[in-house]
Amino acid sequence: MKPASVMTYTLLLAGAAFALYPFAWMIGTSLKTLQEASGNSLALLPASAQWQNYPDAMQSAPFVRYFVNTFIVATTVAIASVLTSVMAGYAFARIQFFGQRALFAIILATMMVPFEALIIPNFVLITKLDWTNTYQGLIVPWCANAFSIFLMRQAFISVPREYFDAAVIDGCGHIRFMIFIATPIVRSTVAVVALFAFLASYNALLWPMIITSSESMRVVQVGLNEFTNDAGVRVNLLMAASAVVIAPVLFLYFATQRTFVEGAASSGLKG
Repeated sequence: MKPASVMTYTLLLAGAAFALYPFAWMIGTSLKTLQEASGNSLALLPASAQWQNYPDAMQSAPFVRYFVNTFIVATTVAIASVLTSVMAGYAFARIQFFGQRALFAIILATMMVPFEALIIPNFVLITKLDWTNTYQGLIVPWCANAFSIFLMRQAFISVPREYFDAAVIDGCGHIRFMIFIATPIVRSTVAVVALFAFLASYNALLWPMIITSSESMRVVQVGLNEFTNDAGVRVNLLMAASAVVIAPVLFLYFATQRTFVEGAASSGLKG
């Protein structure tokens, strides 16, 4: 192996070890006793694995309820984001209408608005609708986003125009073409949009914390944040709960890794 390759792989392995160390420490700490975990040691392995920490952590707070709320919210947001992004992306890519470019530019400009600037107007609107402590309040504000619309527009632009012309000859309109022909062709990008929306909703903390106050409507990130109040400052149980919360995300990523990479690559930057 060439010296340059050896150096490259060495740097990559060092970077991977640096990135993975916090996760390894979390898993190791979740298996330690409270005395071990409360110390200043950065050791990865516990003296004796305490597997009971995991059921203890799950029983210290109603995490089952938190997970149910989270999956309801995240799944609904993902489905709604796919529907809105597919329809808007197709319209911007294939339908000519007055002000098309200006409207698309405005939508892209909203990507530059920080989330913090939207908290107050969103909260006021949700409060007036009496949607606090409800699934609607957690879901509706995030059913569409500019980045997903941009991705779907780029994907639909890549679909050859000849497909649509042939479909029109066969009597197919825009809606049927979008549903039965164009969307299946760009399904990998649709999967990316769904994954982005699901993960963003699953990892959300600030908005759910603001919009919900009852324990029955907490999602896992808020529940994890409140865990120290419910169970006390027990570092080993906190790390066990954190590992359980992270597990679905890791499983989803590894299960859809190929689709995710293909979709991100195929969306391109055309147009």
